[in-house]
Amino acid sequence: MEQPDYSLESAALQRGFMRIAGVDEVGRGPLAGPVTAAAVILDPENIPNGLNDSKKLSAKKRQAVEQLIFDRGEVAIAHASVEEIDEINILRASHLAMERAVAMLDPAPDYLLIDGNLIPRGLQLPSEAVIKGDGKSVSIAAASIVAKLCRDRLMVDLAQQFPGYGWENNAGYPSKQHKDALQVLGVTQHHRRSFKPVHKMLYQD
Repeated sequence: MEQPDYSLESAALQRGFMRIAGVDEVGRGPLAGPVTAAAVILDPENIPNGLNDSKKLSAKKRQAVEQLIFDRGEVAIAHASVEEIDEINILRASHLAMERAVAMLDPAPDYLLIDGNLIPRGLQLPSEAVIKGDGKSVSIAAASIVAKLCRDRLMVDLAQQFPGYGWENNAGYPSKQHKDALQVLGVTQHHRRSFKPVHKMLYQD
């Protein structure tokens, strides 16, 4: 199994960059909740073991690694709200969350490794888009882990306020339970109205 490593970061260091941040977002697919992004700068001398694409790690492993990332790295997490998603579309909103996370790192990074095939237009720093980056770069993998855990916890909190949708288990993704609950319980203010299943519910008459 391919494991992410520090080679993309090393290449940037060799070109004279000093503070290299991995950037990733989570939550583009759900029908509910914000989109969440993280930016992480790892210490090349002290990289946590076990970093990988967050989807490939068990929940227990993710939490253990998350603690190491916070202990040894510099971490910033940011969101774009449901209202912003509906207003500017999910791709732009996920980029906005990334831009916000990068802006929160202080001192600022001087090079970005961004998961995906696009560089958010609001980022003025030298950047590299890395397709499937969370499986290639440990910095992006670290960002994917902290972003996912942060968003999952947020959805567990929302699930307590809005029971029945199963957000504590499905994190707002369109699982059968979530879609069935939409039919029975209706649309909350945390649902993305621009997403087809939600939009259809609101305007089915």
